[in-house]
Amino acid sequence: MNRRSLREQVFKLLFRAEFNTPEEMPEQEKFFFESGDFVATPEDQAKISEKCTKILALIPELDQEISEKLEGWKIGRLGKVELAILRLALYEIRYDDDVPTGAAINEAVELAKKFGQDNSGQFINGILAKFARQ
Repeated sequence: MNRRSLREQVFKLLFRAEFNTPEEMPEQEKFFFESGDFVATPEDQAKISEKCTKILALIPELDQEISEKLEGWKIGRLGKVELAILRLALYEIRYDDDVPTGAAINEAVELAKKFGQDNSGQFINGILAKFARQ
C-alpha cells in the first residue's frame, strides 16, 4: 500500500475515534481491518494502527495547537472530517520526520477535497499554511 493509501486509512480510523470512546477503539480498529473495505497486509495494518495510536495519544496537544491557529472559530465548531484531517496533518508536520511539511499539507488538502465539504480543501490549506510558516 502506498503512502497516500496508508494516510487515507489512518484518516478513516481517526474519524472513527470521533464517535467512540478510547476504550472502544481497539474493537473499532478490529472492525475497521475486518470490514473488507480495503486490503492491507499485516505490515500495513501495523503501520496504520501505530500511526493512529500515536495521533490519538497526542490529541490534547494537537487540538491546542490547532485552536491557536483558528481565527474566529472554536475547535468544537469544526466538522469531524476536517478535525481528523487537521490532526493527522499536524502530527505529520510536527512528529513524523519522514513526511515533508509540504507533502503533509498537500495530502491533507486532497483528503479534504475527497471527504470534506465544498470548501474544506481551502480551509485546511489555510490553517496548515500557518504551521508551515513557523
